[in-house]
Order: sequence, then structure tokens, then C-alpha cells
Amino acid sequence: MFRLNRLTDYAVVVMSQMALRGGETRSAQQISDNTGVPLPTVAKLLNLLGRAKLVISQRGASGGYTLSAEPEAITVAQIIQAMEGPIALTACVDGATDCCGAEAFCPMRGNWNRVNDAIRQALTSVSLAEMMLLPPSFGLPREAGQRIARRIPDPRIPDPAVPPPAVAKQ
Repeated sequence: MFRLNRLTDYAVVVMSQMALRGGETRSAQQISDNTGVPLPTVAKLLNLLGRAKLVISQRGASGGYTLSAEPEAITVAQIIQAMEGPIALTACVDGATDCCGAEAFCPMRGNWNRVNDAIRQALTSVSLAEMMLLPPSFGLPREAGQRIARRIPDPRIPDPAVPPPAVAKQ
């Protein structure tokens, strides 16, 4: 079975949460609190995503992490490659360094590249912004997912960054 590892899934969750806050710099602790992903895991993800230039880290008292590009410009393929390396179903693909012992006489040699290319193209065609859209079967109208992906606040949900109005004492 072709399956992504849990860290890759968490990377999409973490990056989606960062995208919801726009260009706001967020600490690993804040991201962990908002996603429910444990802090050590968030720190590891941010390190790997930073190496891949998908997030930018800023040091200092007001430091933290931001996405390196808009969610529409970050692809699922980039996230998978940052977390798991090259997208390939088999070891015998163009540019692979660890091939099997039957490579020299294998009749399938090179044919797997077509499959790998198709998968890579499919994953490249899906952006982080699209991953943030809620599917209709999630129980919410499609507009809710589009609102989330475009970072448009829902007036019915209070913004945690805005303090509630003061109540006058009588």
C-alpha cells in the first residue's frame, strides 16, 4: 500500500494552521496549541520544513515561524518531498542511488518512471490552499471551507486574537 507517514500528514496540518493566520509569525508552542500536535513533533516538522524552504524561521523575542509563500503557491508535492524525500514508488527511477540487484536485466526498468511522473504531477497540481478546503461531506457547506482557505473570518465565530468587549459595571 502506498501511504504517507504520519509526520507528512502532520506537516499539512501545521502548515494549514499557519496559513490560517496569514503572515503572522507564530511560535512552535502556539502552533502546537492550535493543532493539538505535540510540541516536540511540531519542532521537528518546522525544522524539516525550514530546510526545504517552505517555512521561514525568525529568531529573537518576537521570533517564530511563517510560511515562505502563499498557500496557493505551496504544493502537496513540495510538502511530501520535504518530509519523505523524492516521490517514487520504486527504487529504480531516474536519478536513484539505491537500485536493486536485478536492475541490469529487469524488463520493467525505466517503465516505473511513467507512474512516478504521473503521481508527482498529480501531487504538484494540489496546493496547500486546496487542502484547506473542507469537503462537502464534512458536514459544513462548501463556502465554509472556502472561507477558511481564503482566511475570511466568519462573523458568527469570535476571533481569539480580539479580546471580548468590556462589560460595564453597574
